[in-house]
Amino acid sequence: MRRTTIRLDEVADLEHLTWAFWRASRGKRRSPAVQWFARSLDENLARLRADILDGSVAVGRTHRFEIRDPKRRVIHAPCFPERVLHHALMAYIAPVFDRYLVPDTFACRPGKGTHAAARRAQALSRRFPWYLKIDMRSYFASIDHDVLRGLIRRRIKGRGVLALCDRILDAHHATPGRGLPIGALTSQHFASLYLAGLDRYLLEELRVGGLVRYMDDVVVWGRSRAELREVLAAAREYTAGRLHLEIKPGWQIQRTVRGVTLCGFRVGLGALRLSQRRRRRYRQARERWERAYRHGIVEELTLQKGYSSALAVTAGADAVAWRRRELARRPPVEA
Repeated sequence: MRRTTIRLDEVADLEHLTWAFWRASRGKRRSPAVQWFARSLDENLARLRADILDGSVAVGRTHRFEIRDPKRRVIHAPCFPERVLHHALMAYIAPVFDRYLVPDTFACRPGKGTHAAARRAQALSRRFPWYLKIDMRSYFASIDHDVLRGLIRRRIKGRGVLALCDRILDAHHATPGRGLPIGALTSQHFASLYLAGLDRYLLEELRVGGLVRYMDDVVVWGRSRAELREVLAAAREYTAGRLHLEIKPGWQIQRTVRGVTLCGFRVGLGALRLSQRRRRRYRQARERWERAYRHGIVEELTLQKGYSSALAVTAGADAVAWRRRELARRPPVEA
């Protein structure tokens, strides 16, 4: 396969780094780190450019914190200058990765996302009577650096860019030689690429009826339970042998008429319902904005915008009746 050449001076171009700064600062303009960087923007970008070109750019400086959504996740959010670096780098690398991904991979891709994944899952559920749902155990923490380096080198070339990717990988280890930090833009694209071979194996060699993947959540459709059991055995062998991953024991083989939970939706043949997780996120968002309003932290207009952002969590689902019941049970505070 022909590889794409990416030059380090393209990534470090000042005009490109300026674009990366604005991209990285979207929705974070009030952050002290963003404001500090912006106050001396030309100087900071020139320093970042010089550090990229001489190979000394700092990587691996992150803010570590935990969330529960609902399970515990450890987030490593890169410092702002590194976020600028990641946006500058992935602007060139992500389109190359994207060309290798199958159409039914929906994470971190323009025009895709959770809503598109749910709609595609619904279309496949209407065509096939059975589905298999799998995901990987501790996916980000289990990604093998050597395997990932090989996958990257099969897609791109350029000594400086590959050395930078290696430094980003080496900056984080969950265990020796393994792991990507949750919270970094590079990690999202690297993790999406990592399972691309499994997608092609399922579609092109096993000839499954259909597939939808969102990061490490994989749903495969087929014509019988026996067929999907064979697919599961083959997928286990592929992921363990080639990717050094383990499929979680909680895999499911079910009839499509019973529905499948994917990307925050309960996907049925006739409707997309909200999952319990997405309903909980809506309630939490509402309560957070209402609490801020009651304490005088935000004004009425900001509260209205907060309600809109909370409702966005429910977008794409057939949830009008549920929203009405929720509002009747707990009306919004008066603005």
